[in-house]
Amino acid sequence: MKFLLIAGLADSLLNFRGPLIAALQARGLQVHVAAPDLIVDHPMRRQMESLGWTVHTVSMRRTGTNPIADLRTLCALWRVMRRVRPEYMMGYTIKPVIYGSLAAWLAGVPRRFALITGLGYAFQGEGQRGRLQAFVQRLYAVALSRVEKVFFQNPDDEALFRARTILTMSTASCVVNGSGVDVSSFNFAPLPPGPPRFLLIARLLGDKGVREYVQAARRIRKMHPDVRCTLVGWIDTNPDAITQAELDAWVNEGSIQFGGRLLDVRPAIAESSVYVLPSYREGTPRTVLEAMAMGRAVITTDAPGCRETVTDGYNGFLVPVRSVDMLQQAMLKFVNDRTLAERMGRCARKVAEEKYDVHKVNAVMLQEMGIQ
Repeated sequence: MKFLLIAGLADSLLNFRGPLIAALQARGLQVHVAAPDLIVDHPMRRQMESLGWTVHTVSMRRTGTNPIADLRTLCALWRVMRRVRPEYMMGYTIKPVIYGSLAAWLAGVPRRFALITGLGYAFQGEGQRGRLQAFVQRLYAVALSRVEKVFFQNPDDEALFRARTILTMSTASCVVNGSGVDVSSFNFAPLPPGPPRFLLIARLLGDKGVREYVQAARRIRKMHPDVRCTLVGWIDTNPDAITQAELDAWVNEGSIQFGGRLLDVRPAIAESSVYVLPSYREGTPRTVLEAMAMGRAVITTDAPGCRETVTDGYNGFLVPVRSVDMLQQAMLKFVNDRTLAERMGRCARKVAEEKYDVHKVNAVMLQEMGIQ
């Protein structure tokens, strides 16, 4: 039996789906993966092949709406499926879901699934972005009508797809607890000594709340210069991306320390006291789960995908979307009470173990797909 998993970003297969693929292999399935830029002899491809995965590189632009380029993606995925003849197919993120589902239907793949890991740029805002939203929703509706089941990472996204009839009543759906986190790999780490150290790890996008984080950090550091606020991530090709000029200005003024893009975020989390993600909307934020697993209290927004990870006052605080004032107030609670981060961090670790353990999450997904 063959299972084809399609991604828009190659390294997400290793970083986010590795345990799921291992679970599929443990059940005797031959796993094929498809993503852009996995050329022969690429180090990432060699790593995947060393794990027993069969790798296919496909033409796919992760962002943009060029119809010719997207048609090439559809055709490339169809050719892979006609050659491999998988019994199962699943795509995640927008283009793999849309074009992977359509290609699988055209190629006659018997069992087709989709994983909605978040709604992203096209589902937020009005004007030009609103027109893009309408276009993407129509594509989603066509593609998801061709799958057997759709997995969501939070109930708000599922409800939105149902309310807007992107997902009809004839297509089954299931909510899972995000991508999960390997709690044995992201071990509990003691807090660093001294004043609080705040951390945000994200693609540098406006929708991730990066600007709000920097504004709150700027205010707090004026009052408490010994507090450290760190930003880890990279500038993305997304239209909502932070500019290099903005980032340089923040670093030069001393509001934040910038750690760049890290292959392993565990040292950065271990050096922090509190994890902050002021995102406007998520599927379920993986970085929050990783921080919780390592015993870090979390400040995040009362927004879809984010609110599920934090019980306000127990393992962190929830703040309104776009509210710099409330974000600042939540951060100051940890500055004013140096014992709070440790107490909430231990609660966060407990939540990660009980709710977000990757093996529990994957077991639910495999059961829902009928893979025993």
